[in-house]
Amino acid sequence: MKIVGAITSAVLFLLVQITSAQEKGKFVNHGPQLTAAMIQGSIFVKDSKNNLLLYTVVRGEPAHLLAFNVASKALVLDVPLPKTDGAWDLAQSTDGTLYIPGAGGKLFSHLPGTKTIKDLGNALPSETYLWNLAAGNNGEVFGATYPGCRVFRYHPKDGFSDLFNAPLVDGENYVRSLAFDKKRNKLYAGVGSHAHLIEVDLIAKTKKEILPEKYQDREFVYGLELITGSDGVDRLLALLTAGNTTLVYNLKTQQVEQEVVGMDMKAVGTHLKNTIYTSKNSLMSFDAGKNISSSIQLATESGAAHAFFNDQKGSFYWLNAKGILSKYQFKSKKVERTKLTIPEQPIPINAIMVGPDQKVWTGGYLAGSHATFDPKTGKNKKYRGLDQTEGMTFLGDKIYFGIYPKGKFYVFDTTKPWNLSNKNPKEAFVEEGQSRSFAVHAIADKHQLYFGTVPEYGKLGGILIGYNEKTNQHQSYGEVLPKQSVVSLTSKGNILVVGGSISGGLGIRPERKEAELLIWDIESNKALLKLVPVAGAAAITSLINGPDGNIWGVADGQLFILDIHQQKVLTIHKLYDYPPFGSHIWRSAFMAIHPSGQIYGTDNGLLFKLDPITKVCTVIEKGAGLMSMDPSGKIYFKRGTELWSYTP
Repeated sequence: MKIVGAITSAVLFLLVQITSAQEKGKFVNHGPQLTAAMIQGSIFVKDSKNNLLLYTVVRGEPAHLLAFNVASKALVLDVPLPKTDGAWDLAQSTDGTLYIPGAGGKLFSHLPGTKTIKDLGNALPSETYLWNLAAGNNGEVFGATYPGCRVFRYHPKDGFSDLFNAPLVDGENYVRSLAFDKKRNKLYAGVGSHAHLIEVDLIAKTKKEILPEKYQDREFVYGLELITGSDGVDRLLALLTAGNTTLVYNLKTQQVEQEVVGMDMKAVGTHLKNTIYTSKNSLMSFDAGKNISSSIQLATESGAAHAFFNDQKGSFYWLNAKGILSKYQFKSKKVERTKLTIPEQPIPINAIMVGPDQKVWTGGYLAGSHATFDPKTGKNKKYRGLDQTEGMTFLGDKIYFGIYPKGKFYVFDTTKPWNLSNKNPKEAFVEEGQSRSFAVHAIADKHQLYFGTVPEYGKLGGILIGYNEKTNQHQSYGEVLPKQSVVSLTSKGNILVVGGSISGGLGIRPERKEAELLIWDIESNKALLKLVPVAGAAAITSLINGPDGNIWGVADGQLFILDIHQQKVLTIHKLYDYPPFGSHIWRSAFMAIHPSGQIYGTDNGLLFKLDPITKVCTVIEKGAGLMSMDPSGKIYFKRGTELWSYTP
């Protein structure tokens, strides 16, 4: 249902003036708030002097390439990777060059043992993210991309080329994993967010699906490794998600022989005829020619391995996700462990909220964790342990976090110390099949909270969740906006207003053409009305109680004013130009009413002021994201890793 009858043509086509800021306000940069030593792509290599080096990438803005001398454990290289915040993989080509796939789409090269890196540029013009690499023959390297589901080839003499000049699988966004088969001159590619395993014949330039149909309901073929058993037969290990099942695929018979649960697939190693891997915090060994049940535990407390190296002299090295370098002696069965000093890097702010303690809470992107900024003292404090927060709110003294991945929700009592061991914060509940919760809303007088979600990868349809603070019970109301995510929430009296987005989880195209808004009765827990407030808008990313007693919302750069009693949109006002729909939209606009009566907000990189009477939108600053306002009217926003404040 589209509500347009009450909207005058004059208002429909009103272009609201955007001006440069005339008011004098105070901007303050409070600096980076969150840091982390989260490592990603890792590899053991030797330099020209035969020194064994361990390379890894620590996330940050920018990410840094690190190298450690394995013998001395000394950090011998620490260089930034320009305009990239991480790298999921590292690969060494046959000519000895180390390649680094920058998360932002760039490929870098480095000669082990030297002090510099080379920026090779963007791999493919259309691709914004690089995942795995696989070294091929004669100095070539292959790479996996998003969002075009492409595989590229790079050679120092030839530059970049797109292997098929088309998606590897039509309709998919991710090539997530790669493995190169030198014997057969074939490349294997794992695809998501609907699982495919593609065999590419590099001579014939052909491709075919080899993942059995029974597994194609999974999300990703997330990791690939080639191994050989004592029978001399080569096999491909393929990690499937969701879940944690690794398929053992026989390349000779072209059949799946085994399903292995719990194998960490960041890396595998070899010793004699055995495959070495980590699983459930143990270092394990098994013969790929036999059943996985014959595997042997070599060591405990191993952690999930990021990289392996066999020195062929009786020692086996691995690096785990916590930055611990371990050395296992096959003869003595002893393990030596060294915690490497990983320099922490600033990470992007992913959520901002002025909390019940009047401190500014921030959550970190990808590496997770939280921090507070105390405006009274100017001090920053870190809180470790939780994954990436998408949305947060508070009720009384308790803060509620919507955590990615896997639809997790946590609660923290601010009157007690932050201590995960003592379950503060503690897990409140988990929603299966859901991934992210940007929409969070608390109703103090009802002791009730509401959460809206974005579903898992490759799925459409988020849900609405209610949570009672007194009983600590939650209830899912299901997919209240069909084929849409729930990305914004507000309430007035007994009415909850729910804003949708046509986007689902990453890796699936929307089916709906425009976002809907839902009016929900809190007492009966039933929908009263669905409507499209702004024709053609992809997402309703901000909802507030407006200064006139109505609900104000923003959808694709347009302000709409909703009368919930008449259940209709009264007016629509264009605020600013908005970019065309890309791969997805989950959040964008934030608004709050200042004590002066003016409305401030951020959207599409703009910090703006909105006059509640004239609806004139004044752009104050560019390069601003997220937003929260304290009771005095001071506005907090982010610029990358930095927290900024603006006092009108």
